[in-house]
This record gives sequence, structure tokens and C-alpha cells, in this order.
Amino acid sequence: MDIEDFSASRGPRLRALIPFGVFLVFYLGLSIASGDFYKVPMTVAFLVASASALVLNRKASLRSKIDLFAHGMGDINIMTMCLIFVLAGAFAETARQMGAVDSTIQIALSFIPSNLMLCGLFVVSCFLSLAIGTSVGTIVALTPIALGITQTLGISGGLCLGAVVGGSMFGDNLSMISDTTIAATRTQGIEMREKFTANLHVAAPAAVITVLLYLILSHTGSGVEAKTLTLKMFLDVIPYLCVLILALAGLNVMALLMLGTLLAGIIGILNGSFTFWEFLAAAGVGARSMADTLIVALLAGGLLKVIRYNGGIEYLMKKIEHLISGRRSCEFGIALLVGVVNVFTANNTVAIVIAGPIAKDLARRYEVAPARSASILDTMSCIVQGMIPYGAQILSAVGLAGAASVSASEVMKFLCYPYVLALCLFVSILFFRKKEAAPETKAS
Repeated sequence: MDIEDFSASRGPRLRALIPFGVFLVFYLGLSIASGDFYKVPMTVAFLVASASALVLNRKASLRSKIDLFAHGMGDINIMTMCLIFVLAGAFAETARQMGAVDSTIQIALSFIPSNLMLCGLFVVSCFLSLAIGTSVGTIVALTPIALGITQTLGISGGLCLGAVVGGSMFGDNLSMISDTTIAATRTQGIEMREKFTANLHVAAPAAVITVLLYLILSHTGSGVEAKTLTLKMFLDVIPYLCVLILALAGLNVMALLMLGTLLAGIIGILNGSFTFWEFLAAAGVGARSMADTLIVALLAGGLLKVIRYNGGIEYLMKKIEHLISGRRSCEFGIALLVGVVNVFTANNTVAIVIAGPIAKDLARRYEVAPARSASILDTMSCIVQGMIPYGAQILSAVGLAGAASVSASEVMKFLCYPYVLALCLFVSILFFRKKEAAPETKAS
């Protein structure tokens, strides 16, 4: 029997969630067995889970189930998300190769007093991650500087790396070109500016409190030697500033990223960072660097479509609704959902892609504004991602420390920002009073 109506769904069925279980057992089980959470490619784990999803519903033909899966992959939100990922990758790599990352770091360090260097390191990490949209990229760029500060100030390497990792999650959560921002806004059907504003109400107080904590923990020292500032350095950061300002002004994200890439290319050619052909190559490398993320997003879209058709999402919704009595508990439920998925996947973008459609349904039923649900999804996923010792962020920081021999537990001890952000999110859910019209009211 063929599946003809791809928008339909069967009644609530627990067995429809089996593919989720297969994914967790395959990915989490093999990762624990190998002792390395990056030993199992996420794409392979999704392929295995997708294969198990196609085995279910034996009454339908395999061809129609594959058509259903492909229909999910081709969902307009998934495809738009993928296009934005490609453009974001092209912009990030072009800006990096024209020297924007190094210039941003040097400008920031030049204005930070030596006795505030630890606090400044957190602020620089926040700004850099906000500009380039990647926490791991920020950690890779700043860890060598953090280790230099460690030697200069004679303080714990875990303290400096904790400031870098924490600051990197600030930008991962708020940046207009971050994978998590793109995923959260697309799954909830809102503009990036709306989500940024909602996020800022939680992230800004957390960042201020974190700055105060690092001020208390700071030690005086001779500071870190910064290069002499040049006109080129200030010109290099123009693409980042333009992307941030124009995004806040409401420019379409695709137009924004194309303009940012073009601007970075023009500046890079004029300052001699690369030739026209090298600019094209950089944009191509950046676009291709998003391949894994694109594949995961496509497979997740297909997998969720099959699970939803077979009644798995409806079953999950009914179970979650037993724990939800209103808007506040719905927000806690969304935070818990994405947080648990993130623990198992160790990837905050994937966690949002998986939990996003469920969160959107819950938000509709309990009158949670789409911007609010997107903010909770992104914020909670970044909290968990920044805290788990097997996440790419802490692993990258510890790995780059090398001879400094900084352990993951040392970094986690001084991860002020994710802990404070979790507290701020919890408080915001408890006391958030603003009423906003949701697309649909709660189902009777």
C-alpha cells in the first residue's frame, strides 16, 4: 500500500520512535565503547537511524516510504536552512582568509588593560564568536593567546581556557551566522532579528555577571604583547561589523551573507590578502566546509518526516503534555527536550534540528511566542554544549593546550558563562511575563 498523502500522520505510536533509539544506541553506544565521541560520524549514525525508519510500517511499499523520506529532506525550512549554511560557510572562510579574525583579536587586545586581561579574554572571545559565528573557530584562534596569558599572569590554564570556551558559547548563541541561530530560527519560522532580541534578554545579563566574576578572579600582570594597530586591521573587521549591523536592521539573511562575502572579497583583494581567483577559492572552500552539516540537516529532515507520519511525534507530544500545564512548564519542557538531545548527540545544531519541530508544536499549543521558543532552543543547546566534557568546544581547548596539560575538569571548573547562562534562563522562564500572540492557540 503506497503512501499518497505526505502531510497526513497515523495515530500516536510508541514504536514510531524506534529510529531515535537506534540513533542513540548506535551513536552513543559506539562512542562510549570507543572512548571517543567523535569516532562515529554523525552522518553515518543518521543513515543507520534512517534505514531503521524505512523498515517500519510494513503495510506501505518501500518506494513510497523513500518518497516520504525525500519529501522530508526537501522541506522548505530544511532546504532554506541548508542554503543559509552554504552562504555562512562562504562568508566565514572568506573573512578568515582576508585576515579579519587576526585583526579582530589584535584590535581587542590592544585596548585591554593588563590587569583586566582575563576579563578581556572573555570579552574578546564573546565578540569574536559573535562575529564569525563559530565557537570552535573562536577557541582555535584564541587558545594560543590564552596559554600566553596563563604564562604571563601565572594563573591556572583552566581559568583562561574557561574564559575562552565560555565566551565562544556567547557568540555561538547570538551570532547571526551561527549554525544554531540558523537552525533555531528556521525551525520556529521567525526572523533572526526576533530571535536575537529575545536571546539578548537572557544572554546579556549572563555575560555581565560573568565579566564581574572574572574581574574578581583576575590577577594583575604585565599583559600580553599586541601588535601595533594599522589601518588594514580596522578595514579587515568591516565585513563583521556590517553583517552584525545590517542583520539587526532587518536585512534578509541570504542577502546579508552574500553582501558580507562580497565585501570581504573586495577588501581582501584591495589589501593584498588574496587575488580574485583565491577569493573565489576561499568562498568555495567555505561552502564545502558545511557539507557534513548539510547532510545531517537533510537526513534529520527525512527522518523526522517518517517518524511524524508514523505517529512518533504525536506520541511524544501526548507524553510531554502530561507534564505541561501551561506556558511556563511548556518552556521548561522545550529546554529539557533540547538539552537531553544535546547530551546524547554532543552537537547543538543537530539537537535543535531534531527538537525544533516538536518545540514548534508545543509552542503553538501553549501560546509560547516563536521567538521565545527559538531563544530557549538555542540558549539551552549552547549551555549543554559548552558544559559537556566530550563536546567539540572543551575537547578543542584541551587538545590545543598540548604541553600545558590542561584537563577537561580544570576547564569545566572555570566555565562561568554557561553556568550563569543556565541560571539566567531558569530565572527568565520562571518570571517571564510578556504576552505575545502565538500563531495558534492551545488545542482544546
